[in-house]
Amino acid sequence: MRSVTRPARRGQMSEAFPTAMFLSMSGGLQDAYTYLVRGGVFANAQTGNIVLLSVNLFDGAWGRGLHYLIPLLAFALGVLAAELARSRWQGLARMHWRQLVVVGEIVLLFAVGFLPPEWDLLANAAVSFACAMQVQAFRKVDGYAFASTMCIGNLRSGVESLSAWWRTGNRQARKKAGRYFGIILLFGLGAGLGGAMIPLLGRRTIWLSCGLLVVSFCLMFIREDLEELEEELEDKKEAG
Repeated sequence: MRSVTRPARRGQMSEAFPTAMFLSMSGGLQDAYTYLVRGGVFANAQTGNIVLLSVNLFDGAWGRGLHYLIPLLAFALGVLAAELARSRWQGLARMHWRQLVVVGEIVLLFAVGFLPPEWDLLANAAVSFACAMQVQAFRKVDGYAFASTMCIGNLRSGVESLSAWWRTGNRQARKKAGRYFGIILLFGLGAGLGGAMIPLLGRRTIWLSCGLLVVSFCLMFIREDLEELEEELEDKKEAG
């Protein structure tokens, strides 16, 4: 039987693994930065902020609780901003709307590097806002749902896919698990890089995150050809 040649499926580079690599490293660096430099607040892990907010409120430390409430509210506003950007600029021809989100992130994070310690509350709010825009705008990698600024969902999905591979031998499940564990590793590398550079750069360590986002922005000008393994296997069966 003659093989049927399928055209390569065209995909947006904003959902490709190379872009997700730099987004995840940036996300890890941002969380390390706000926690180690800006008063022990998480930029991405809002679950941690909710826990610390509740503990401080029950202890009567209302002022300290504000340090966790403001980033939480900023995160919610960041999600809203990303959705507004998508609805307004989704049809742009020369630039993908996600690139505009990345530009907004870069501007915010660059400004954070100038804020003195007495402005930590504003700095944490700005980073949380930027993180929320990123996590809302970039929700898939190679067709799989993922988060570039937190790990719990990626860890769950990675272990689930690994289990499916062990049980069935499915190559797609193995590939999926590799993607998730790769994202987690890169997130950790970004956090480690941030922690290592803080003694040298201090508050300006966040500018490293800007650099990683610039790489992601540039990558999104590339259109990549996506060919699923299942399609290749199907072609071979038809040829056989």
